[in-house]
Amino acid sequence: MVSGFLVGAACAVFAAAAAAQETWPVHDPNRPQPPVVTPGPAGPPAAPPSDAVVLFDGRDLSAWQGEKGGPARWKVENGYVEVAAKTGSIKTARGFGDCQLHVEWMAPDPPSGEGQGRGNSGVFLMDTYEVQVLDCYGNQTYADGMTAAIYGQHPPLVNACRKPGEWQTFDIVFRRPRFDKNGKLESPARMTVFHNGILVHDAAELTGPTAHKARPPYAAHADRLPISLQDHGNPTRFRAIWLRELE
Repeated sequence: MVSGFLVGAACAVFAAAAAAQETWPVHDPNRPQPPVVTPGPAGPPAAPPSDAVVLFDGRDLSAWQGEKGGPARWKVENGYVEVAAKTGSIKTARGFGDCQLHVEWMAPDPPSGEGQGRGNSGVFLMDTYEVQVLDCYGNQTYADGMTAAIYGQHPPLVNACRKPGEWQTFDIVFRRPRFDKNGKLESPARMTVFHNGILVHDAAELTGPTAHKARPPYAAHADRLPISLQDHGNPTRFRAIWLRELE
């Protein structure tokens, strides 16, 4: 049996966290930066487990399409896919809900630009909920839009970036939002995220879809939607993309 004291304490912690989240306006430049933690060295591409759905194995984009349909037009070579600027984002042909997603990515080297203009892309769960891809190695931007932030909502617990030109990993456990038959939110989306093997979000609760300079509310949507990767104009690279369905 769980004591009333423990339940009350847990509720108080949750309320305090929610209040702190609302303290900071979206993209507030004064929001504190998370501490820098140096991750271990990059390794070879992570092999998918036997029950994984392989979304990109370094050879082709057959599992992907353009954001408006049709073939994905990003460049595939040497075992990776590189954003082709102005061709649009790409998304999986299949939809997914609850999942464990593995993505490896590399920011351009030499680096170009600063702030949000440096190695910018994004990994979107259900084409709606973004984990930010950005080069924040010696490059500062607003905390809720830095590398591995749940964009516009939660900064990462730490800055675990490797240098540009080195492969980085995201491992994301995603729980989709639940809606009742009338479209009312029953439970919000949650994400646990590891960046380069370091925990940066621990079952973080999303306030709704991620957005630029806004925190829109939830709107009912399908139980399965595509994974998407963002074209933000920078030649960011991706490899070894796979997921395990958890529904």
